Amino acid sequence: MAEDDLNSVRQMRSDIEKPPDPSPESRRDLLLSYFRALALIEPRFPISSDRFHVNSLTFTWYDAFKPSKKASLQSIHLEKSAILFNIGAVYSQIALSSDRTSPAGLKQACNAFQSAAGAFAMLRETVAPKLAALGGGTVDLSIECAGILERLMLAQAQECFFEKVIGDAKPPGICSKVARQVGLFYEEAYAALNAVPLNQHFDRAWISHVQLKAAQFYSEACYRFSLELHEKEEIAEEIARLKIGLSALNDARKSVKGVAPPLLDAVSRLESQMNQNLERAIKENDRVYLMRVPLAGSLVSLPTASLVKPMSLAEVLDASKERLFSNLVPDNSTKSLSRYTEMVDDIIRTQAEKLQQGSEITRVKLKEMDLPDSILALEGSISLPMDLKEDVEAVQISGGPSGLHSELQQLTDLRRVNQELLVQTEELLQKEANEDAQFRTQFGSKWTRPQSSTLTKNLLDRLNRFAANLKQATDSDSRIERSLRDHSSFMSILEHRPIESALPSFARPIMSLDGNEDAIVGSLKQSLRQLENLGAQRAGLEDMLKEMKRKDDILPKLLATSGSHEDLFKKEIAKYDSIREDIAQNIEAQEQLLLQIQAQNEDFAAVFNLEDYKVARDKCYKQITAAIVKYREIRENINEGMKFYVTLQDAVNNVKQQCSDFIMTRNIQSREMIEDVQRQMAGLSFSSGYPNLQRNASQPPADPQPPPHASPAPPPYHNPQGEHPGPGFAPPYTNYSQQPPPYHGPAGQYQQYGQPRPGPSPEYGQPAYPGWRGPYYNMQMPGSGQPPQQQQPFNGPPQYYPHQGGYYRPQ
Repeated sequence: MAEDDLNSVRQMRSDIEKPPDPSPESRRDLLLSYFRALALIEPRFPISSDRFHVNSLTFTWYDAFKPSKKASLQSIHLEKSAILFNIGAVYSQIALSSDRTSPAGLKQACNAFQSAAGAFAMLRETVAPKLAALGGGTVDLSIECAGILERLMLAQAQECFFEKVIGDAKPPGICSKVARQVGLFYEEAYAALNAVPLNQHFDRAWISHVQLKAAQFYSEACYRFSLELHEKEEIAEEIARLKIGLSALNDARKSVKGVAPPLLDAVSRLESQMNQNLERAIKENDRVYLMRVPLAGSLVSLPTASLVKPMSLAEVLDASKERLFSNLVPDNSTKSLSRYTEMVDDIIRTQAEKLQQGSEITRVKLKEMDLPDSILALEGSISLPMDLKEDVEAVQISGGPSGLHSELQQLTDLRRVNQELLVQTEELLQKEANEDAQFRTQFGSKWTRPQSSTLTKNLLDRLNRFAANLKQATDSDSRIERSLRDHSSFMSILEHRPIESALPSFARPIMSLDGNEDAIVGSLKQSLRQLENLGAQRAGLEDMLKEMKRKDDILPKLLATSGSHEDLFKKEIAKYDSIREDIAQNIEAQEQLLLQIQAQNEDFAAVFNLEDYKVARDKCYKQITAAIVKYREIRENINEGMKFYVTLQDAVNNVKQQCSDFIMTRNIQSREMIEDVQRQMAGLSFSSGYPNLQRNASQPPADPQPPPHASPAPPPYHNPQGEHPGPGFAPPYTNYSQQPPPYHGPAGQYQQYGQPRPGPSPEYGQPAYPGWRGPYYNMQMPGSGQPPQQQQPFNGPPQYYPHQGGYYRPQ
């Protein structure tokens, strides 16, 4: 009945031994499929040397680190352990083949390393212990080896994050935290490599590599932390950190052998940088600061930031949707096992809820009593709530209140650019109108084209609307400036670095009546330590519950027991009684200790005047919160203003370009009309009252030249051909030079007027400014077609209104 499914499984295993596709991704998919098949085989085919089980099947695997050693067992646990090991290995190969020079490749490598860590974590937690109980596996499949490989994968995943923060130019403090965590992962792996049973199993090159990596990233953390200290002018500690890091590098380099040259090069570069900074810091300290360098033992541990964790493979290894052996189910054993599992799960869930409830009660009670914060404040370790501290750090990173003045100046500059653009555009139209009036006076009724004022009304209306918007925006800017001026002193609290220096201090009373302050503080701290121990005990009990459930496998007993399983269930469930009793005792001891701490805290609050300190501290918290709110409000208004001016500048530039094109077209028409009038007048009697035209019949009029601004060639087009010149604008308007002529001369009379005469090229540009795209858009020169038709009033693209935010809204 299961022959086809068994053949499929046999083919999978054959493909694993000789992969048809050697790529890591293909091998990963094959291994995952085979592991899911094994998960389906395990409950259906008990494989062991027992004569009632499948005892003719033996699995053989060789040690990955010592291929001369092998393991052969009649157990599916060996097969599952080996396959899970290879899944972790192939994930690490995928990570190593990724291009970590690109953001996408770096992310892929990091995820693959975490998936590899997840595979080794699963091996360590669920599969290897079952294999270890049989006592026949190789060292590479042991719990200890799975643990070290998990640490190594996490170290390399964290190293990917370190490369990212360095590439993103994050602050030195953040880089130091990430690097320190990389070093911790390598240190844990190195410690395991030097312990039994792994200390004689791995090649010496592995141990040297991990040892040097641990020293490298510890020194890297010291180096990055020293950069932050240098910015704070804490030169003495900077010197101490650099010396510690260099010492760790030197010690590691003396004891390692066979390390890859790229790693040695990286270590050498780091050592060189640290030596340079150390030499500089020592000189500065000797000449300026004269600080005493602290001893290494007096320094606190470097902070860490763990950004990676083993990625669970539960979803990709879930075999519930597989169709293999779906018709082969040991019904009785499966139902019994399911019932027992439900009983165990109920116990685990109930006890875990008690433990979590106890921890939550402790947290709430301590928060109500303001512990241990009040003790820490008395010792000088004052800190803000985490969310408030993060808000303050975000404000300081973005420039703080002092940076608002420069942003406000940028806003002013953008407003000035828009004002100048409006003035220049209006001057262009006015100049063209004056020239048109001059020609109309000179030629009288023969100057038949429409007046400029009838054609530019729409453009002038839009410019007037822009000017009105700009005026209201100027008023808004004044309100922002006034708000910044009025609240600068109020927001100055955010400039404190660290921000904790702005908090009120909590100190001992100046006068003591009975001198028992130390005793009160000591007893309270002792009780808090006991409470902390109870919390750690609860965490251990919860882990013990999980461990008991993990090891609780009664399937072999179920398969060997006939008849009712109730007696077996009672016997197996009884092993949880001891841990349930321990949990109850822990909860009761915590309740008594909390009552004791409450009484001690009342004495502490009375002696140290805790309430006054809390009032002052909460007041300072509120002031900091209000300052953050006001800072964000002003900064948001400034940003909104900048967006408004940038959008308005695009709109004004668009109108200015339309004006320039309109003027160029009018200038072409001017030249054509002047020549047309000259030709008409040349056919009249020279004595008919036009002495000037008679005298100049054979030469151009005295002032036939077009205005200077018509001469230059059109400027380069800012946007690609066919695209709108700005957001929200219609395409360029009609090319007037391609329209039929309004005059009735001969068809061949009009020649190539598309190219204007050479002349001076005025500059209408503005100084470069962020968000400014230039005053011109490249439109095609009017062609050489027929003379223009009689023009209608000039219509540009549809009316455009810059985006208005809530603060910059037109009236």
